[in-house]
Amino acid sequence: MTAGARVIRAAAPADVPEIAALVRELAEYERLSSEAVLDEGALLEHLFGARPYVEALIAEDGGAVAGFALFFHNYSTFLGRPGLYLEDIFVRPAHRGRGLGKALLVELARMAVERGCGRVEWSVLDWNEPSIAFYRSLGAVAMDEWTVYRLTGEALTSLAGGPG
Repeated sequence: MTAGARVIRAAAPADVPEIAALVRELAEYERLSSEAVLDEGALLEHLFGARPYVEALIAEDGGAVAGFALFFHNYSTFLGRPGLYLEDIFVRPAHRGRGLGKALLVELARMAVERGCGRVEWSVLDWNEPSIAFYRSLGAVAMDEWTVYRLTGEALTSLAGGPG
């Protein structure tokens, strides 16, 4: 790879420590560092184990890991087709403005079309105006009429019938 070359590629098991570092950097950017408690062993298993739950793309810039996108399949009953849910996308500040975020999303869109998916979806924090403007420039539409709900911790355990 030549200096300055940009590459988007599928993640490999050896990338897990770098992906974990990128997740922590994203959490810091989103002011959610205390919530980034991921375990690299679990991440390795979830990406590359017997039953992978997620996939990841790596963005390289001049041979250095510059960013990533982590995603998984979901399903739209209304469309009757699978989709891709983009859990995280992040480009390190030193590599921004070079088209890597767009390149990650272009590859994700290409994969979605190739796999017969009806859509790609993701969430963005409402204060993250630079990202919102970027997503709109790509033709993405905010789903403002939908509210995300989440069960976690004691509420999840309690609903599952466990000690809460």
